[in-house]
Amino acid sequence: MPYWGHIIIWVLAVYLSISIVLYYLQDYFLFKPEKLPKDFIFHYENQEVEEYNLETKDGAVINGLHFKSNKPRGVVLYLKGNSKSMKGWGKFAVDFTRHGYDVIMVDYRGFGKSIGKRTQENLKKDLQYVYDKIKERVPEHYIVLYGRSLGSGFATKLASMNHPKMLILDAPYYSLLKVTGRYMAFMPLSILLKYPMPTYKWLQYVTCPIHIIHGTNDKLIPFKSSVKLSKINPSRTRLWPVIDGGHKNLNNFESYHDMLKQIINFEDEKIDLSTTSFRVKHSAKKAH
Repeated sequence: MPYWGHIIIWVLAVYLSISIVLYYLQDYFLFKPEKLPKDFIFHYENQEVEEYNLETKDGAVINGLHFKSNKPRGVVLYLKGNSKSMKGWGKFAVDFTRHGYDVIMVDYRGFGKSIGKRTQENLKKDLQYVYDKIKERVPEHYIVLYGRSLGSGFATKLASMNHPKMLILDAPYYSLLKVTGRYMAFMPLSILLKYPMPTYKWLQYVTCPIHIIHGTNDKLIPFKSSVKLSKINPSRTRLWPVIDGGHKNLNNFESYHDMLKQIINFEDEKIDLSTTSFRVKHSAKKAH
């Protein structure tokens, strides 16, 4: 065999080895969970919190928190990002309880106290199960879905299958395939990736108001991904840019909290376009 033939075989062997490693170890690369002992006690200052556990049909346990407000106007199902656990994420519940909304937050399988085999299908089923439990006590038109980063895809999928009051996406990705493709463009990720999370596909089936919040200086998930998402279901979507906001610091911008206040108090009121300048043509003729 010629020398170049050996090189090709060697390159193909390395490429195949990397593909196998990526396939079996992608959970390690994608998810950054923090595991908590069963006896860990959640505590948040000035927040009334109740912990619960839900057992799924396949024997998994989904651990969650219920942050309570006085005389709640509705409930926010907050789907967090892919790092750590509710231990750290729970502090963001105050951004909704202060507006009179209860907050339900859960840890995905393998995060915090939640246990069970993690797959994209299992995660979707778990969150639908949680949504159904909320729906048993609260009419859907009082349920707000909030998805942060990783949770934005799951929130979109839930909204596409149900009828919540609204969907709020915080730093959403067009798809996880697109995000990972930025770092491994040379790999066949469409075949290897177990969590493609095609947010863009699910978004077209959402029938409630959609609000997308994204920092213009986000280095992990570029702002342009939200611009593309906003064009999929434009009649129901509003894009809220946080100028200079990054991926993990939107809560440190006053503009973010102002946006959230406007969104959470949003009422879907149709505008009578006949009273506006809609479709009024500019005259190209010179006035005499």
